[in-house]
Amino acid sequence: MTIDEIATALTILGCPKEKSIEMASQLDKRARQISVETGRSYDAALLHLLDLMKHGWAAQQKGIR
Repeated sequence: MTIDEIATALTILGCPKEKSIEMASQLDKRARQISVETGRSYDAALLHLLDLMKHGWAAQQKGIR
């Protein structure tokens, strides 16, 4: 995925649009690190991170921190 595609996914999941590019870059970098460290594919690592972000925003919207 490109940074723009990740940013779009983040926005759909609840990320503020003005922060989506910066966060997408960070997720891309971390997914690449996880891939190297664990032998997991980049796509699997990125999906895992996106899932974590989704749950975090859902909890925040419910007032859970």
